[in-house]
Amino acid sequence: MGKKTKFYLVAADALPEIFLKVMEAKELLQTGECSTVGDAVNRVGISRSAFYKYKDSITAFQVMLRDQTGLLSAVLSVFAQCGANILTINQSIPVSGCATITISAETAGMSESMETLMNRLVAADGVIRAEILAG
Repeated sequence: MGKKTKFYLVAADALPEIFLKVMEAKELLQTGECSTVGDAVNRVGISRSAFYKYKDSITAFQVMLRDQTGLLSAVLSVFAQCGANILTINQSIPVSGCATITISAETAGMSESMETLMNRLVAADGVIRAEILAG
């Protein structure tokens, strides 16, 4: 039998700083605030090699859900079923029956493709919208 992967839900401040800085650099590139990897890594204070080592391992997602009991748990189950390791979760206060969650996840070792993960998220009951913010 293969080794069973363990998943942990941790606060962002418990993560190694490098993961947070890689995500920050990816967001700078995604939003256009920086046009090159060199500019982005200099701005956040990491090396290019550290960025390239972890860049494909971490992806940020934004999911809009209906405000219903159990939906966040169902969304997190989709990540677990696809083999993504949740690093951080940030949920807004529900407004007009909807809440937005931002999830960063380690995706390099997923057992399913990113396309499968996104299709499952979009198809989940109560999910209004799902998108990749940076990845």
